[in-house]
Amino acid sequence: MKDVVIVGGGIAGLAASWRLRHWDTVLLESGDRVGGRIRSERRGPYFMNWGGHVYAGGNSRTSWLLNDTGVDSVAVPGSLSGLAVNGKLLVKGRIESYPFRIPMSWSSRMGLMKTGAKVGLAVAKYAKIVGLRDGEDEASRQQRVYNFMNDRSFTDYVGELPEDVEALFKPTITRSSADLDEISAGAGVGYFSLVWNIGAGLSQSIVGGPSTLTESIAAALSDRVQLNSAVEEIVHKKNSVVVRYRQAGIEREVEARCVVLATPATVSHRVAVDLDADIRDALSQVKYGPYVSAAFLTNETERQVWDDSYAIATPKRSFNVMLNMSNVVRGYERERQPGSSIMTFSPASLARQLLELDDDGIRETYLRDLDQILPGFSDKVVEAEIQRWPTGAPYCFPGRAKLQPTLTRRGGRVFLAGDYLGTLYTETAIGTGLAAAQDAQSLLATDRQRGISAAELPMAVGR
Repeated sequence: MKDVVIVGGGIAGLAASWRLRHWDTVLLESGDRVGGRIRSERRGPYFMNWGGHVYAGGNSRTSWLLNDTGVDSVAVPGSLSGLAVNGKLLVKGRIESYPFRIPMSWSSRMGLMKTGAKVGLAVAKYAKIVGLRDGEDEASRQQRVYNFMNDRSFTDYVGELPEDVEALFKPTITRSSADLDEISAGAGVGYFSLVWNIGAGLSQSIVGGPSTLTESIAAALSDRVQLNSAVEEIVHKKNSVVVRYRQAGIEREVEARCVVLATPATVSHRVAVDLDADIRDALSQVKYGPYVSAAFLTNETERQVWDDSYAIATPKRSFNVMLNMSNVVRGYERERQPGSSIMTFSPASLARQLLELDDDGIRETYLRDLDQILPGFSDKVVEAEIQRWPTGAPYCFPGRAKLQPTLTRRGGRVFLAGDYLGTLYTETAIGTGLAAAQDAQSLLATDRQRGISAAELPMAVGR
């Protein structure tokens, strides 16, 4: 009899496992590695990256987890507002100047300024409602954020846009893995708030790559982490939970006092068969968008135009942003080291188009676009790898707000965790993992007070 079974080895499940490491636990992960959509690999002074790339700093739960596990992070240096569009590459200057520096018609230029002003006013309103207020709990803050402009899509809010204007808005909005007509207006405004106020949100890079955190936790947990263990069913008993899973082709089961279920909503809905019907229904309504990413390692020895940039938006391309993963090294080195690590990211409809191709086709498509933005880039590439994420990231759609009270209602011995429970991305995943672990600890303490020990539990449930 285990104290807790954690289902899912993404960052939410790992955060829960870390907090529960002094209890008798096991973590079941269906894949052959931990980390979920966090994936990076070291290459000399750099790291190749295919998933999450920037993280919350300051007084965040991400910072707490980094500090508690002894994993370092640094502020992302360089420009985060580069832009490559219509044959023009902009890596310096203020965003406000872009409407006057981008090659486009005057009608598009006016449309960009008009729509930008409208979104800017909404961002100012969003900034007033997004912060945690005195005496308020996180659940109330999160509900308020979900409620913000959740009655219509971003397309409905901004109206029909000129082609160039829509193309410029897409890289920011679609990073959610949803297109403009899929994401809610409030969530779209939230993404602009995030980009325009990067220092106040996601601003940290994990030293050595994001997988440094996930692999460090897994190493500390040692054999408590069971890979290639696909959970098929989770069933409540009177004072325990039974988890049935398949490992190495063999059907197995483990009983525990409680479960932290840290899988995507689609999986949680399928395996947690006796959750309250309304919770399962709410899980089934959570929407995910796909994305495709690629990591490129290069071998140039001279300074490059992208050296001082971290992020360059790329409208009208097969990817909506290119990210300079070597920028962290660039920002802190005394002399430029050879090579770079570049990541491309294609969400939503861009991903759906690419997912029809094989990896070679995606690689060729990416390199063709990279060569047009950065002439001669493909000649410098020494390694390239594609990552497909068909169930990429959850996004806030019109009407999503009404699901939140149901999804966050606690009951029974199965506690939900994951980034689909909030709007703060990895911070939400870590926060809900830690909160689920705290709920599990409280339940375990209550069981002890009631005298339901591990030895007594079989008798208590009539076995």
